[in-house]
This record gives sequence, C-alpha cells and structure tokens, in this order.
Amino acid sequence: MATASPTSAALRLRVEGMDCSACALKIETALNRLPGLADINVNYATEMLSLQVDENRTSLAAVEGKIRSLGYVPIAMDDTAARQRGGRDESDGRDQPWWRTRKGRTVLGLAALLAAAAAISVIKPEYSFWAYGVAAIVGVVPIARRAFAGTLSGTPFTIETLMTVAAVGALAIEAAEEAAVVIFLFAVGELLETVAAGRARAGIKALIDLVPRVARIEEAGEIKEVPIERLRVGDTVVVRPGDRIPSDGEVIDGQSEVNEAPVTGESVPAAKAVGDKVFAGSVNANGMLRVRLTHAAADNTIARIIHVVEEAQASKAPTARFIDRFSAWYTPAAMAAAGLVMIGPPLMVGADWHTWIYRGLATLLIACPCALVISTPAAIASGLAAGARRGLLVKGGAALEMLGKVKTIAFDKTGTLTGGHPRVTDVVAIDGIDADVLAKAAAVERGSSHPLGVAIEAEAEARSLDIPRAFGGSVATPGKAVTGRIRSGFVSVGSPRHAAEQGELAHDVRQRIEALEGDGKTVVVVSEGKRPLGLIALRDEPRPDAEEGLARLRALGVTPVMLTGDNARTAAAISATLGIEYKAELLPDAKLEAIAAYKSQAPIAMVGDGINDAPALAASSVGIAMGGGTDVALETAEAALLKNRLVGVAELLSLSRATLANIWQNITIALGLKGVFLLTTLLGATPLWMAILADTGATVLVTANALRLLRQTAPSDDLKQ
Repeated sequence: MATASPTSAALRLRVEGMDCSACALKIETALNRLPGLADINVNYATEMLSLQVDENRTSLAAVEGKIRSLGYVPIAMDDTAARQRGGRDESDGRDQPWWRTRKGRTVLGLAALLAAAAAISVIKPEYSFWAYGVAAIVGVVPIARRAFAGTLSGTPFTIETLMTVAAVGALAIEAAEEAAVVIFLFAVGELLETVAAGRARAGIKALIDLVPRVARIEEAGEIKEVPIERLRVGDTVVVRPGDRIPSDGEVIDGQSEVNEAPVTGESVPAAKAVGDKVFAGSVNANGMLRVRLTHAAADNTIARIIHVVEEAQASKAPTARFIDRFSAWYTPAAMAAAGLVMIGPPLMVGADWHTWIYRGLATLLIACPCALVISTPAAIASGLAAGARRGLLVKGGAALEMLGKVKTIAFDKTGTLTGGHPRVTDVVAIDGIDADVLAKAAAVERGSSHPLGVAIEAEAEARSLDIPRAFGGSVATPGKAVTGRIRSGFVSVGSPRHAAEQGELAHDVRQRIEALEGDGKTVVVVSEGKRPLGLIALRDEPRPDAEEGLARLRALGVTPVMLTGDNARTAAAISATLGIEYKAELLPDAKLEAIAAYKSQAPIAMVGDGINDAPALAASSVGIAMGGGTDVALETAEAALLKNRLVGVAELLSLSRATLANIWQNITIALGLKGVFLLTTLLGATPLWMAILADTGATVLVTANALRLLRQTAPSDDLKQ
C-alpha cells in the first residue's frame, strides 16, 4: 500500500451499502488504483472508510465518484462528531424503514415491473417475452454498470459479474421470465442482507445509545443543560436519580447507588460516594451526585469500548483470511466450471445446447460466493458486539478465535486470583478478648499507610468497635513494630520476632503463630508494654468468585494454573484453598519461561492485572486483563474483563466457543446449500430463479444464524434500564 505524502490530509467517509467483506475489498481495491491515496482502511461492519488523500493528485470528488460507480453511497463525516458518537453520524436518517432505502425502492420498483410483465403475459401472451425482457434489462443495467466498474477497478470476479452473465445468458436463450425473476430475487436478497447487517450493527448502536445526548453542567453556581460534545475535563455535572452519567468522572459530592451494568455487565448496583470513580453510561439510582469529569465525551469508557470493538471487527480472524484467499480463486474457478457445464455435454455427447446452457447459467448463480465470504465476519462481529455488551472486551477476531482453543489458563495471584489487599482473617486473644485486641491495634495503626495497618483499622471499623484514642501519634520501627500510647498504656503491633525479642512467647502462642503462618498468613503480635495481648493474622484472600470462576473453567475442560512471584508458602496456601496448580517465586523472566513451556504444548491464555504482568500477557497465546488492573495491562492484553470478576474468564471462553461453532455452522450452511442445489441443477431439477436462492438464501440464513449470538449472549435487562 502507498505511503502518505506530506501534503496528504485525513479523510473519513461513511459508505452506505456495504454488507460483507467482499464489498470492503472492492472499494479498497478500486481506491488503491487512484494516485495520491494512502492508508486506506475499509470497515464494512461499521460502514466506515478512512484514508489519506493528496488532493493535488486525486480530488475528494474523484474518490466519491469511484465509490458511487461501485454501487455504494459515500457520506462525508465530521471527525469530531464521529468520535463522540462512536464513529458514526446519526443525522442522515439511517434508521429509516426499509421501503425508504435505496435498495428498498429498487425492490419495490422491480416488483412493480414484474407484476406488470405478468399482467401483460396474461392479457397479451405474444408480448410476454418482451414484457419480462424489459423488466430484466431495467433490473440488470445497474448491476452490469457496477460489474463493469469493478472490472475496471481490479475486481472482475464479483457477484455483479456473475448476475450480469447469468441474466444476459438467460435472455439470449429466451428465458426472459426467469431472468426477470432472478434479478428481482437478487435485489430482494441484497435488501435482506442490508437489513441483517444493520441488525448485526445494533450491538454497537446499543452502546452508543447508552450515553445521553445532553448533560446538566454546573457553571458559576447555575445548572444548565448542554450537549455532551461541549463537556471538558474538569467540568462539574449534576446527575439526578434515574439519569445516565454523561462521561467518566469522580464523585465530589453526594452518595448513591450506580448501576454499572452498561459498562461492566455487573447487575448489582455499586455504592458510590465522594472520591469514587463513575463511568459514562452508568445509571444513577437513588441519590443526587455531583461529578467532576476526568474524560471528555470523545474519550470516555463507552467511546473507548466502541473504538476497540470497531477496530476488532475491522481486523480479520484467521478463518476469515483463509476464506478470503479461498474465494479469490473460487469465483473464477466456479465461472470456468459453469462454462464447462454449458459446453461439455453438447460437445462430448451431443446433448442439447439449450438445456446445458440453461444448467450452466444455474450453476453460475449457485457459485456466487457471498454467503461463504460473510460466514466468518458475520459471526465474529456478532460475537464481539455481544461480548462488549456483557463487559467482555476482545480486541480482534484472531483473539476471539484463539480463546476458544486454549487448553490452559495461567493466573497471576495478587489482584487477579486474590483481592490485591490483605484482610484480617483471625484475631486470637492471649490476654483479654478479641475485640480489645483488635481495637487497641487499630488505635495504634490509625492513619497508617502500611497495607497491614490499613487492613487492621478497616476490620475494626467494619466490626463497629470503639477504637481508643492514641496520644501523641504512633512511632514506627521499620520491619519491627508500630508503637503508640493509649489511655491504658503503650501498645505495639509488631512481628513475632520483635515480640519474642521483647519477652518470651509461650509455647502454645508460638505454635499458633506457626500454624497461621503455615496457612500463608502474615501474623502480627499485639502487645501492651511487654505483655502479649493477642495475635492478628492477615492474608490477601481469594476473590469471592474465584472458586466459582475456576470451577467453570474446569467444566469447560481447561486447566487453570497460578504463576506468582510470591513466596512458596503463601502460594501453597492459596493453591490449597482454590485447588489450583501453582508455580511460585517466579521472577518476570521465569514467568515468561513458564508461559513458553505451556505454550509449546497447547495454546495458553494469561490473566493478570499489573504492570509486572504485561510481559506475560504479551507472551501468551492470548492475554486477558482484569478490568481493575493497570492501563499497561489493559493495553497489552488482547481481551479485558471490564466487570473485574473471574467468572468472566469462563464467559469469554464460552463466547469464543459459541462463535467458533457459529462460524462452522455458517460455512456448512453456505457450502451445503450450494452442494445440494448444484446436484439438483445438474439433474435438471433447479430452475434459474431457485438457483439464486442457493446464495441469496444462504446469505440471509448465515447472517440470521450469526445474529443468534447477540440474542444468546446479550445481557439481561440491565442494559435497558
């Protein structure tokens, strides 16, 4: 492909009428022949064309004219509005009824001509051929024009070429009635394909519709409604109960529950208060919120999801690339085969020329490759859109296919299998009661930034304990203890080694410490003066849904394994709790070696959330980032769980397998119908009008089958709230 010149400018067009990758290929091939064009990218799934244009060599009018000559309608777009609306302009009435569309009007016009021809054939049978001939010619002329333009542009073997040859051939053997019916059915098929393609795009449109068109913004103490395009980072918006949040931001006033199902797929509303993050498209449930925006409308979570999905749909899966290569030689080979059917029997055995030309034309119609070409991208597009609506973001068809083939899934421990933060698991009183031990420890740790101190204070608050006041602040001795003074005396929270240095620990206390540490827990000793009061054990516990998520994976025949840099004792404890194979104390290089070893046996996916996971995510067959992870992990991975729950990994695999099954069903439908109709054609049982159904009918069936993925894997009514 040509490279952009310094005088080139970016151009974005929406191209109406694209139904499959063959349409995109025709446009791309034609534009590649024009001088001054570079970086041409055609996405049929979103009907978008982007390219670099040097208007000193090729004008915008010439680009649009070339697209129109192929039978498509180019519409210039405002780039800013396109980004803010997920890459599409909604002002042109694209959702109009089918009978008002260009293809709908064509079908109605041909139906009227066909009805008139039928009436003439009844009233004046001697004019039947001419009446049907006129209907056929009127219908085939625009098709022939597109076929001719395609031939000049480098794509001679298109469905338009096949239809033109078949229609002209039918007229030549005086089968005008069937020629007219074939052209009409072809137009109906194109209309149905357009309608079905529109349904497939509905998955992305549903995401676009989640973002409100206006927002209530606070300026100079006044609240007014403005279009979301005017929102800027730092603006403060007011979100009333029942309103959708217009863009990503942070709560600065108020508290409420927010339904984040549109973004994460999680149906349980999340409590939000000052300092919490909120996402565009989420629904505020029951309290007024003031939100400071952290992202503009063009860069909010919904816009980024739409961008990723559209880019993913534009990228071709391996199966789709194979079918494109296959169809490149399939169509000319099919035309050659149809020619042999026409001339072979008459020349070899003296069969009737009219009969075998007729059967050859039927073979030509059956050979149309549209259903086969669309079989994979239709399923991939539906699968990607369905996943995005459930909080399962996949960045391309290749990743979606690979997910269905993985046999092993490797998990990082901290923040992936576990919550990522230590929690108090045990409070053991040596002298006194548990509550006193925890309350005194929380008094010393209050205000601490150390993870263990934060966890102790949080547990005391969760139990609604009366935490004593510490006088004069606490003093930390790194690696040993934190000491503070409360009303009853000096209290320290420190390591068992430090406690032992201060005074002898009883044998049973030492045994309890060893038992807790054997479970992979960190133990601190709470002492008053030099007298031990009790023990507090903490551990980064498994996520609440970890066991369920791993069980679902095993049910799918996938082996989960934990790869962690943590110590072997802690890893063994988590492994025992979850029943998962593990490798511990792995430095980043060792983790890569482990991934490579598994990958040499079968495809492996890696699930992680941190910067240190990025190399392993990139090295695996397909990387999956947890939604609560770092931006580095999310950028490196090929898939992301936006709802940040482990069960999403099994949902991703199930979606991938359903998509792969759908692809093979589509290929079977496309080739199976062609095989059946080819057999009946050679036996003389298939008329021309029925032969067109072998492709047009198969295309509609294939697309409808792909749309089942949207229905089967769509979220519940949470999205519609």
